[in-house]
Amino acid sequence: MEKLLRSEIIRYIGTHPGNLVPDSHSSYFDEPLVGFSSAEDPLYSEYKQIIGSFHLLPSELLPGAVSVISWILPISVLVRKSNRAETELPSREWALTRSHGETLNGNLRRHIVSWLEGQGYQAVAPQYSPLWQEFSDTPVGIASRWSERHAAYAAGLGTFSLSDGFITSRGIAHRCGTVITNAALTPSPRTSLSHNSNCLHFHDGSCGVCIARCPVDAITHDGHDKYRCREMVYGTAPKKLSELYGVPQTGCGLCQTKVPCEFTIPPACRVSE
Repeated sequence: MEKLLRSEIIRYIGTHPGNLVPDSHSSYFDEPLVGFSSAEDPLYSEYKQIIGSFHLLPSELLPGAVSVISWILPISVLVRKSNRAETELPSREWALTRSHGETLNGNLRRHIVSWLEGQGYQAVAPQYSPLWQEFSDTPVGIASRWSERHAAYAAGLGTFSLSDGFITSRGIAHRCGTVITNAALTPSPRTSLSHNSNCLHFHDGSCGVCIARCPVDAITHDGHDKYRCREMVYGTAPKKLSELYGVPQTGCGLCQTKVPCEFTIPPACRVSE
């Protein structure tokens, strides 16, 4: 089943007409990374302490949950290159990826739910559950009742960065998704030494490139200011660019491009594992 699911996710993204950047021969996303975690993994209970008691267990989103499917959609080279050249606001290609690419990601979530149901299993995409909710003021700042990046960490797909991004073997520039199911899937191994071991800043203090890349000073050596970042991503950037680019959301992503972890785990971090 794991092989079938991985193949289906890769096939869907690789052949979907919505994965094409307008006026180019490029896709929004390259071949996905796919991982699995157990719904009973102790990490999910720990997230109630790390993130907040409001963060839901897989079994709270789907009674009888057995497994969590996680995927990473690496953003294509063309889109990344366009955003590297920017210093204040996201590129057109990045904005299209944030809007149209995330629509595709949403379609993938729904498709995998339907695919599993067609195989006789139950499934739910947490992002579309009536239980999903976002909170603007928690001890960890802006947070929701389900974190797809934390699920990806449980599935061994990467670790967190100084900017709160998620560094995978294909880098930090991506979008991610999850589906919870009662299908029994073999969990993917977690090989990282810690939850932030792929980040050079946490590895040896030698990096802070994302700090300089942030146009609103939302990243410092002390971490990530979610409120300042959110105002840029959902306020300033779309106000200035939505009409120009023709999309409701533009994202930003400057801290995910032109940084050492853009395409991969920095070599120094890999050596330590």
